[in-house]
Amino acid sequence: MAWSVEVRERVEYLKRGETSLWGNIYLPKGQGPFPCVVAIHGGGWRLATTDAFQYFAPWLAAQGYVVFTPTYTMAKKGQPSYPHAVQDLQAAIRFLRGNAKEFRIIPGRVAAMGESAGGYFAAMLGLAGDEPQFAEKVGAHQDQPHSIKAAIPVYGIFDLPAQWRWDQLHRAGEHITDLYLGKSLLVDRKLYLEASPLTYVVTRPNQPAFLIAWGATDDVVNPETQAVPFFEALKMAKIRARTCRLPDAPHYWMTEPLDDQGSYPGFLSSRLLRFLQANL
Repeated sequence: MAWSVEVRERVEYLKRGETSLWGNIYLPKGQGPFPCVVAIHGGGWRLATTDAFQYFAPWLAAQGYVVFTPTYTMAKKGQPSYPHAVQDLQAAIRFLRGNAKEFRIIPGRVAAMGESAGGYFAAMLGLAGDEPQFAEKVGAHQDQPHSIKAAIPVYGIFDLPAQWRWDQLHRAGEHITDLYLGKSLLVDRKLYLEASPLTYVVTRPNQPAFLIAWGATDDVVNPETQAVPFFEALKMAKIRARTCRLPDAPHYWMTEPLDDQGSYPGFLSSRLLRFLQANL
């Protein structure tokens, strides 16, 4: 199904060295202003899977949400992308707020949604955005805040030490956390804790609301060591949190069409819309 929305492609939001960071913007019809969802792709911190929201982004825009799908710094062997990738996405939110009039955005109503590694970033933006190790003055709109009202991580990674252990046991050769951070857990455990969203789950005012989605048969990001304990931690910290558990879903399904009968994105979409209406 095609939705009638305006799309602005490859809108640059930041220059990092010689690299241009950009995203596509999906704009609802009408004068607005509208709430905004920053939709962050996954890819194990190393692959730019920019088609992750090819169906969800226009659908959300048709429901009345501006959607921005940013790229960010990819990790390479010998070139970790932490913390630059977090800072990139903070800059994306500041860019959107700095251009709120042009893009018809309500500046105080911004959410972050992400799948896999993108779900990790959605959680980091929601919980750790104000931590000093992520502060960076780069690009325009430094006067704009990068806080968000809601986070929607889909089969996300929240505990990097747990993911490191899972990969060692179940995914030989796929040491994605080492690539992202540039070090093994055995070399620098403190770095792994610093880079984990779970570390920043604490009780404090104005925390964003969370909708956490995952598939019960995911063998890439084990929900029993990621989504489930993360949700429990949010509840204990009195942070508003809801879950969407898909009993037979694996990893990697956000690229599927929403209107396919029995599709996993279709199952998530109605729950996502109710969550955004209540919390954004």
